[in-house]
Amino acid sequence: MTQKERQEHSKEMIYQAALEEFGTYGYDKVNMERICGSHGISKGMMYHYYSGKDDLFLLCVRRTFEELKAHVERDMAALEGQDTPEVIKDFFMIREYYFQLHPKQKMIFECAVLRPPKHLTEQIQALRGPIRRLNQDFMEQLVKRIPLRAGLTPEAVIRYMESLESYFQNILVHYRGEEPARDFHTMLESAGEILDMVLFGILPQPDSASSGRRPS
Repeated sequence: MTQKERQEHSKEMIYQAALEEFGTYGYDKVNMERICGSHGISKGMMYHYYSGKDDLFLLCVRRTFEELKAHVERDMAALEGQDTPEVIKDFFMIREYYFQLHPKQKMIFECAVLRPPKHLTEQIQALRGPIRRLNQDFMEQLVKRIPLRAGLTPEAVIRYMESLESYFQNILVHYRGEEPARDFHTMLESAGEILDMVLFGILPQPDSASSGRRPS
């Protein structure tokens, strides 16, 4: 093994240890001593590559965003040609499917997006930039093909959908209540119910109340 290969191996071992700790306990409960002690990593090797806890957490955040973006880009290609409501539901569920497969990254994502350490907010926003642009590009193309309610602008709808996307997992959990989703298929059904109400409302519209159909 070359020196470069040994260095990459050491850095990957440290990353996997940090992923396990931050992905299990979140940001606040983790420190460098815990990572080193729980995973047999010497402090000398740790500090040779990383300056401290924040450096390691940002590494985990960056890797999570990069892997999630690659997953979303790959699966979004399959949405072409679907009906608009199905496209929206599947777009939201692409991310949830990734987190079903990678629960540690889910914790890191939620810590970074929903509960970011204040002193790292600017750096996290910069790391999140590429996947936010991917989401915004998708939403811009989607909004172009759907009729909007009178008074709504495409910009407002995109901001609304982006806000919903960030909190969708928590909405899904609360919606299931005491009946948690047993598998991804059950989550998909619940997501469809939620997004049906989000997109079409819960009150009958004057022009559709008598027919019981959604407004077009």
